[in-house]
Amino acid sequence: MRFVNPPKAHVFASPEEPVVERSVASHAAYPRLRPCSVRGRFAFVAAVTIFTATSAKFSFAQEPGIRADQIVQSYVDANHFMGSVLVAKAGTVILDKGYGYANLEWQIPNSAVTKFRLGSITKQFTAASILLLEDRGKLKTDDLVKKYLPDAPATWDRITIYNLLTHTSGIPSFTGFPDYTTSKLMPITPAQLVAKFRDKPLGFQPGEKFQYSNSGYVLLGYLVEKISGLSYQEFVQENIFKPLAMTNSGYDSHAAILPYRASGYTSGPNGPVNADLIDMSVPFAAGGLYSTTGDLLRWEQGLFGGKVLSNASLRKMITPFKGGYACGLTVDAVNGYSMIEHSGDIDGFDTDLAFYPDDKLTIVVLSNLNGSAPRQITGKIASVIHGEKVTLLSDLKEVRVSREILAKYVGTYQLAPNFNMVISIEGDQLMAEASGQPKYPLFPESETRFFVKDLDAPEIDFIRNEKGDATSLTIHQGGHDMPGPRK
Repeated sequence: MRFVNPPKAHVFASPEEPVVERSVASHAAYPRLRPCSVRGRFAFVAAVTIFTATSAKFSFAQEPGIRADQIVQSYVDANHFMGSVLVAKAGTVILDKGYGYANLEWQIPNSAVTKFRLGSITKQFTAASILLLEDRGKLKTDDLVKKYLPDAPATWDRITIYNLLTHTSGIPSFTGFPDYTTSKLMPITPAQLVAKFRDKPLGFQPGEKFQYSNSGYVLLGYLVEKISGLSYQEFVQENIFKPLAMTNSGYDSHAAILPYRASGYTSGPNGPVNADLIDMSVPFAAGGLYSTTGDLLRWEQGLFGGKVLSNASLRKMITPFKGGYACGLTVDAVNGYSMIEHSGDIDGFDTDLAFYPDDKLTIVVLSNLNGSAPRQITGKIASVIHGEKVTLLSDLKEVRVSREILAKYVGTYQLAPNFNMVISIEGDQLMAEASGQPKYPLFPESETRFFVKDLDAPEIDFIRNEKGDATSLTIHQGGHDMPGPRK
């Protein structure tokens, strides 16, 4: 399954309308990609509970746009990202740039006008379409689905449209079915898509809990068509894209000749390879749209500026129900800032679109290389814009520390119950190994601070007693601190 990224837990804050002003010139960079090898973030950090800590503030040594560009470039240099990125705060564009190639075979660079498949970012457009129909009196989100699909199975008797919007219907996601990998290659109608899951047993009773489901958003697209009398493609085009002047957005199709469309890639053992095919009728209203960074900025400005929905409908769209999920959007609090966000993941493309209403910050990251880079880039850029320190691997300089000092750090440190980190020495190299994880070499920045040569550049501080022996360590990564006393 490729066009979904389940969300995290979230908290809500009300947005305000941004104003457009392009005061920074748009430009593109075209670096040559080296062979690609995608890695996850430092494994032992991901495996333990995150302890929230206030990130240290710092004075900008550079303009935020320059530092944001350096963040993206660090992922490009590590062969984890190619795509386009736009950052705008209070209507002023801070960064608007393409990286790497839209087409590797022809060496065509990505730029601000490159069109990318959005994957599950599509869901917010589907949710907005439903809420538009409610604003126009064509439906109510509290309506039962069977009001519009009277022949639906009895198991759907209690499912409301709101359950579909918030992933609380219990309908299983068809992208998890055993035949998905082979069936995604063939064109399909919305009715045929619905038939794939309509008779499957529910995973839970409607409204009982949150479970991300592409089936629910396919069903919403089907309802848009039945209630409006237009195809989903026509409805979104006429009611959202045209009014907002989103001229570079639409419903994707293999058959269409689409200028500036990016090709999608994934990582192979020796570098990028062409991604698997998917017929775009399959993701439908759950993941079938394409767009550009500039058009998605227009969308954020239109949506949060009150140009798409009524105030009541916008409030509904961005108010979480369960699992931090609202209607096609997740709502979170990150380092004290509210964030309204959704990511996307479809064959050959990973995307992220985030809006921080407290300071009207929009970050758009669109990638035509599968991987986790877009969400990581979004988080780091937001930290920089908010005046927080972000350490890149290129910032870290290795120094020499004697083996005698390194030996004082050898031992076992407890990061969480039943989860330890073992520090050892191999030759003159300090090594870290967390429970169930591979060993990682540690490189000294000073006698007490060490780093891992990883994109996320986790750092470890050893806390010493008066004899110089380590009594504990603290891992610093992504604005979080994780302490571990020595056992």
